Amino acid sequence: MVTHVAAEARGDERGALLAFLEEQRGGIRRALLGLTEEQARSRPTAGELSLGGLLKHVAEVEQSWLARARQEPPAVHRDESNWHECFRLTDEETVAGQLAYWEQVAAETEKFIRSAPSLDDTFPLPPDPWFPPEGRVSLRWLCLHLIRETARHAGHADILRESLDGKTAFELVALEQRG
Repeated sequence: MVTHVAAEARGDERGALLAFLEEQRGGIRRALLGLTEEQARSRPTAGELSLGGLLKHVAEVEQSWLARARQEPPAVHRDESNWHECFRLTDEETVAGQLAYWEQVAAETEKFIRSAPSLDDTFPLPPDPWFPPEGRVSLRWLCLHLIRETARHAGHADILRESLDGKTAFELVALEQRG
């Protein structure tokens, strides 16, 4: 753990879940600190992943899960034919633009979770082949899933950043604190 998540107020499960989600978002944002657009688009490992593409992916995935919970269509429909596109910035997209978009999505996620009557409330999963038929999940599950998804990619971001210029997560926290 590179940063500390403060203990929640007694009984504030939503606050705890949202704080851990925000901590993981911070890891991805920090991985982009001080990079040029070109560096953020570069693929420094054997794979196809870039920090800019990773940023786009986590923002898009969070938005799509929020849309599912609201029982609305996601902003961008992804399936097997175009899934790879959510990991690449287009020529028109920028890191700054994706960061701003993710900030907006994060605010919407927080507002939705805080205003829901109960974390036990459920919503249906889409009829995609990788979900169980007629499956439902709770808002608590949604929060835990977003934490897991974001944390997984924060780890990827650490590796990508260190591959670019050798900066570790600890160094990036210090850089962020110096502001």
